[in-house]
Amino acid sequence: MTGPPFITAAVLSGILPGAGQAAKGHLVKTAETLTLGIMIGTAWYFGEAFEGPFSAFLLHAAVPVAVAGWWGRQVHDAYSSRTAGSLFPVLPLPSRGSLDLQCIGVLFLLTAFTDLYIIQARPDYGLKIFGTTLPGVWGVLSKAQSPTLHVLIGVGFLLVKRWGLFVYLLYAGFGTVNAAVNFAVLPGPHRIRIIFMLSLIVFTTYILWRRDRFAL
Repeated sequence: MTGPPFITAAVLSGILPGAGQAAKGHLVKTAETLTLGIMIGTAWYFGEAFEGPFSAFLLHAAVPVAVAGWWGRQVHDAYSSRTAGSLFPVLPLPSRGSLDLQCIGVLFLLTAFTDLYIIQARPDYGLKIFGTTLPGVWGVLSKAQSPTLHVLIGVGFLLVKRWGLFVYLLYAGFGTVNAAVNFAVLPGPHRIRIIFMLSLIVFTTYILWRRDRFAL
């Protein structure tokens, strides 16, 4: 294709997201477009399939906004971009020595989807905060903090930003104290809490060892 503008590629991406990038041979961007589409589709499914506390937010706010941003970004890229790099050039290159941290960021994003599934599929599940379950709106907000923090940490680690490290340390500190209190005051079995605490210690030790990779 000659350009820019790449009108044919933009039309293809407008009809089938990622098709314009594929036609130009930008396979990394095609993969990114499809991956984001799957993630957005999963969020829509969680809102549509389950009568959970976040169904209305997902169907009428989060998913429509995400679709508009995702679709518009990949159409604009298909129309104007010559380069075959990332659809999101703000992401640091793995060759800069941050691939391990970016992989951890992806794990946190996947964990956010796990959180969302549990919250939507089991709306009666009460998250234990310091040994108790909060009622009403506070209970919904206590559930929302988990996927929200996981998304923030995931994005912060993908960008390898120091604020991502800061959010993670807050998360790790709160998670450790909360798990310890729940372990002390709630009846067993405590297998999941023990695994969570041990994995958190291991992750935090490794992340602190790699803390110099985080940019301001």
